[in-house]
Amino acid sequence: MNDLSSTSAPVRQRKPDWIRVKAPTSAGFAATRELMRSKSLTTVCEEAACPNIGECWSKKHATVMILGDTCTRACAFCNVKTGMPRAVDAMEPQNVADAAAQMGLAHIVITSVDRDDLPDGGAAQFVKVIQAIRRSNPTTTIEILTPDFRNKAQAAVEAIIEARPDVYNHNLETVPRLYPTIRPGARYYASLRLLESVKRHDPSIFTKSGVMLGLGEQRLEIHQVMDDMRSADIDFLTMGQYLQPTPRHAKVAEFVTPKAFDAYAGIARAKGFMLVASSPLTRSSYHAGDDFAKLRATRDAKLGVTRTVPAGSGVSA
Repeated sequence: MNDLSSTSAPVRQRKPDWIRVKAPTSAGFAATRELMRSKSLTTVCEEAACPNIGECWSKKHATVMILGDTCTRACAFCNVKTGMPRAVDAMEPQNVADAAAQMGLAHIVITSVDRDDLPDGGAAQFVKVIQAIRRSNPTTTIEILTPDFRNKAQAAVEAIIEARPDVYNHNLETVPRLYPTIRPGARYYASLRLLESVKRHDPSIFTKSGVMLGLGEQRLEIHQVMDDMRSADIDFLTMGQYLQPTPRHAKVAEFVTPKAFDAYAGIARAKGFMLVASSPLTRSSYHAGDDFAKLRATRDAKLGVTRTVPAGSGVSA
């Protein structure tokens, strides 16, 4: 006689009140979803099961994920599906630019899956998307969130820098000790060097990186990551709570309190970051447009620059 109780599905941990969000139901949410579908675009908001999707899509903000919806890696924290990706869509750059124009975006965030199958890791598609947006929407500021371009980073990053995005984001995700289990296909110091190389090639581009908390990291390990980021001259740090997408993914080791996130933010600011976003629901591109405006205003104040055109609101996920 079989004992079925031993094969029951694992139960996901109950989330604390401070990170519960309402289900998306607004007309704005539906309109954003329809636009993404009509342009055959993928968003990280959906693929990564972002908890802020209801808020962002209701404001017609979405982070576009280029190069398809299938990743060549299988990180323990990520909900994006893994497998052999489809061929690169030649119409994607113009479709992204058209969507940005239709949504009237002042700031747009472009990210992608890992494409280890491509000779350049997908860097050329980032360049084409940036160029298409510049042609169609010359006043829109552009933030990119790239993979690490494993074994191709130097040439890939140089090509993207030549296209001049306004913000270059690449997430370290977690502390070095946890890379073998959480981000096994990547290398911590390679990611740091990638961000450092952006500043070395073009100091005018803002650099940004983020980490997830609640994976089992220790407080002093997070402090060391902050120091490493500042050594690489990273301008903007984001910190958010890791949430387990499915029972198959890495478990949440701890739900970090809002008070602890505030304390980390204070430490990060003291270490010299130009901007810090730290809260349980913070994600890489959450309130990205508003944050870009703050970054630019901070640098302008240091340089004594006065702008006649105020920065607009942005796109987030």
